[in-house]
Amino acid sequence: MNMRHLLRMSRWARNPPSEKKVIMVFAIIAFCLILFGIEYAGFWPDWAKTNSLKP
Repeated sequence: MNMRHLLRMSRWARNPPSEKKVIMVFAIIAFCLILFGIEYAGFWPDWAKTNSLKP
């Protein structure tokens, strides 16, 4: 572990992020997981998929 990481962790321990920021980060992660689940289940529309470059 780098010394810079230790200093950043100690700063976060002294001044944690606000509750709104934590909720926003978890909401973004949940949104990404929902999108991944929709695509993995096969419910993603064809017009939103990229074209494969394989011949």
